[in-house]
Amino acid sequence: MCEVIEAFLDRDLLLVYEDEGTVREMRPDFDKVAELPGMGVAVKAPGTDRDCVSRFFAPKIGIDEDPVTGSVHCMIAPYWAARLGKERIRAYQASARGGEMELELCGERVFVLGHAALFSCAELSV
Repeated sequence: MCEVIEAFLDRDLLLVYEDEGTVREMRPDFDKVAELPGMGVAVKAPGTDRDCVSRFFAPKIGIDEDPVTGSVHCMIAPYWAARLGKERIRAYQASARGGEMELELCGERVFVLGHAALFSCAELSV
């Protein structure tokens, strides 16, 4: 197994690896992932076709692996922007379903651009 080269903790734990293959081939033990600090665990590495490749695991909240996670990319984008010296990042979340995103830094905000799949509709009454 490849070693983590950097780690950051905010709402989620963010682990940086050197190799895209490590992220894509990862088969985590979700019971052990649930013991780590943070709500979820994001793993990322530089990509070959994109700026970065990631995955997101959140067994603490009942989601072993989220297919595409916009919120965690708001934490990932500033890291890659600083590392690559650019404000627009091309990202891929390498879950079984997978998803491509463009991440654009605008001051302290991150815009997540891409295509979404509607998975639920509801009406709320308060």
